[in-house]
Amino acid sequence: MDARDEMRAADRTASHTLRYRRVLLKLSGEVLMGEAPYGIDHSVLQSITREIHAVSQLGLELALVIGGGNVFRGMRAATEGIDRATGDYMGMLATVINALALQDALERHGATTRVMSAIEIRQIAEPYIRRRAMRHLEKGRIVIFAAGTGNPFFSTDTAASLRAAEIGAEVILKATKVDGVYDADPKLHAGAKRFSELSYSDFLRQGLKVMDATAVTLCMENTLPIMVFNMTVVGNIRRAVIGEPIGTLVH
Repeated sequence: MDARDEMRAADRTASHTLRYRRVLLKLSGEVLMGEAPYGIDHSVLQSITREIHAVSQLGLELALVIGGGNVFRGMRAATEGIDRATGDYMGMLATVINALALQDALERHGATTRVMSAIEIRQIAEPYIRRRAMRHLEKGRIVIFAAGTGNPFFSTDTAASLRAAEIGAEVILKATKVDGVYDADPKLHAGAKRFSELSYSDFLRQGLKVMDATAVTLCMENTLPIMVFNMTVVGNIRRAVIGEPIGTLVH
């Protein structure tokens, strides 16, 4: 048995041991930049979508929410004089750019996808309709939710929490560049402690910044767990969906 056969055998086993059957994966726009200061690094995009496609083959239903910070940030624009609502709408359009990039790369790997936008752009994306999104998932399509909630003043983290609750996802996988939630910034504090688990209330009380308070509160109200993990480690998405203890579980 060669390496590919072993991987296929492992995937067949994993399909029977999945911890979660319907998952929402939240990606930051910045993860697509790689080491670049702006935009999309093609090699990073290919690596991420290759792994996402492989995970989708395990038998779970997979939805994605992607941020737009690698292209435009509404909050930052507001500090530079742009009207906050206008800046947020511009940020929503940035998430559409990223969603289309993900769609193209995933379909080049053989996946079937649908981009659903909270802002109507019918020439390039379906309008978001909850029941239609659920039918796509049931048919094995990867659904990419774009344009946030469609409203200014809400982050894509909040959009991820909202969409996850609407489609009945069992978990939000929050993909970051660090290996979980810490009590301080591990880049600035060598002694920062990583949590393996946190309650929603502890997360909110300590003012931890990995996910905004509105998003976490929405998850708490809907008993929706959040797993925060390091996206840059190859295989971590698969480890998360089969239940290996990685990152931090907020529940």
